[in-house]
Amino acid sequence: MLRSAQVKPLLLAGSVCFLMSTHSNGQLIVANKGDQSVGIVDTTKDVQIAQIPEGGITAHEVASAPDGRTIYAPIYGNSGVGKPGTNGRNMVVVDLDSRRVVGNVDFGHGVRPHCPIFNAKDQLLYVTTELDKTVSVIDPKTLKIVGTIPTGQEESHMLAISHDGTRGYTANVGPGTVSVLDLKARKEIAIIPISPHTQRISVSVDDKLAFTADQTQPRLAVVDTATNKVKTWVPLPASGYGTAPTPDGRWLIVAVPGANKVSVVDLSAMKVVKNIDVPKAPQAVLVRPDGKTAYVSCDASHKIAAIDTQTWKVDRLIDAGPTCDGMAWAAGAISSGT
Repeated sequence: MLRSAQVKPLLLAGSVCFLMSTHSNGQLIVANKGDQSVGIVDTTKDVQIAQIPEGGITAHEVASAPDGRTIYAPIYGNSGVGKPGTNGRNMVVVDLDSRRVVGNVDFGHGVRPHCPIFNAKDQLLYVTTELDKTVSVIDPKTLKIVGTIPTGQEESHMLAISHDGTRGYTANVGPGTVSVLDLKARKEIAIIPISPHTQRISVSVDDKLAFTADQTQPRLAVVDTATNKVKTWVPLPASGYGTAPTPDGRWLIVAVPGANKVSVVDLSAMKVVKNIDVPKAPQAVLVRPDGKTAYVSCDASHKIAAIDTQTWKVDRLIDAGPTCDGMAWAAGAISSGT
């Protein structure tokens, strides 16, 4: 059953997902889960210039609209995946110019909505609705739920969408699988076994590969999207977490929280060629659209490590809030707020 959104004032939720943009100028949006706020970082000065209070149970991911003015934040709840706690049932919509919540999507019951991703092809927003074992499809113009896609698995936590807009891939944490979704037909077409537990997922620039991290061994699964099978494994210094490819398709950047490092994978050789020390507990990875900087949120350190992708060194550390996690790139000029 499809449910319409309700538009009403709410407070902002807390973590952020990356949306690829062709613009190099913009704001870095950061989830500060510890104080239940969303930070706005001026990337020209590398300073957090605002923190927007969430006002309740935290979200885990946020996406930016292509215009860079709107943020979508699903309210997940106060716990981690597979752990007891509250079950969020809505997603708030935030206007970055005014720094106010301007809308709300109500899923009708507790579903632990988690990772929102824009599909550039159909201009729809896809959000994992974990407890329903689905991905919900939302029209961002009307804020109405226009469809759902079954994943066939528990704990469909993270989502990646192919650059051609045809396929979705969910990392199913507890089952340790990846669900492959046909976004146009809105159906699950394959379930790929990975390991007893897996986390996070990303897709290569050419859409030929998907990457997800084994949580039981220090290795990264590389999935061939043509065969929907694991093609190879890349050894890591410890269990990996968030990943992101560089725009040129040469490198995959992997957060390795167990070792407090970021690994750089050469995608032509399928091996780690560089390990970079970062502050404690790196989580999410976001690569600027111009490819010059990779931002890595360091959950236990109140820091975001900005890594120069030419030298592969930490160029600077940006102060963020406690347990900073997901990040999004909001293209456009810095807003002074109201």
